[in-house]
Amino acid sequence: MKKGLSIVINIALFAIIVLLAVQVVKSIQAPIKFNHEQKTRETKVVERLIDIRNAEVLYKNATNQYTNSFDTLIRFCQTAEIPIVKIVPDPTDTTFTRTINDTIGFVKVMDSLRAGRDNFNINDIKWVPFSQPQQHFELEAGTILRNGINIPVFEARTPYEVYLATPGASFSEKEWNQRRDNAKAEKESINRYAGMKVGSMEEATTDGNWEKL
Repeated sequence: MKKGLSIVINIALFAIIVLLAVQVVKSIQAPIKFNHEQKTRETKVVERLIDIRNAEVLYKNATNQYTNSFDTLIRFCQTAEIPIVKIVPDPTDTTFTRTINDTIGFVKVMDSLRAGRDNFNINDIKWVPFSQPQQHFELEAGTILRNGINIPVFEARTPYEVYLATPGASFSEKEWNQRRDNAKAEKESINRYAGMKVGSMEEATTDGNWEKL
């Protein structure tokens, strides 16, 4: 074999080895990058779901029910006040075992929700972060029957397809969609919701599914 041809073959083999090595590294890094991007987005989604939960709980405390309307929930948060209650001994109780709730003032719902957050905007709570085009959370409310008692429940949720709709950096649309679909199939295979949600229409809870991992 001529020396020149041998050099060409060696260069070609080296290039193939480098290309294969790059592909191996990419195949290892891709799921790591996808998981990182997913967790980053879900952190923001969870923050919004916690705001919805806090608002719904305050609404229920005032009305004895939850609401499935963001317009109603937002209007309540903008206008309502909640009592500041102090628990004191019942002055008529000689056994000193009973207490009464003494309302000592009121605080605006908005002040309670905004506490320590200068950039809080109540109108944003219905919108799912990273959704393009912008979409709102799915919101349900109603009651479930437990031991003969109707218990108020609510659920706010958003699926992978909404906040993982657009590819993260360094991903093609095809590769991103495939990894998102794989993540969805994995969740559904163990009967888990493929997305983020708080509350439940099937049980009396205000937990988020990120708190039940």
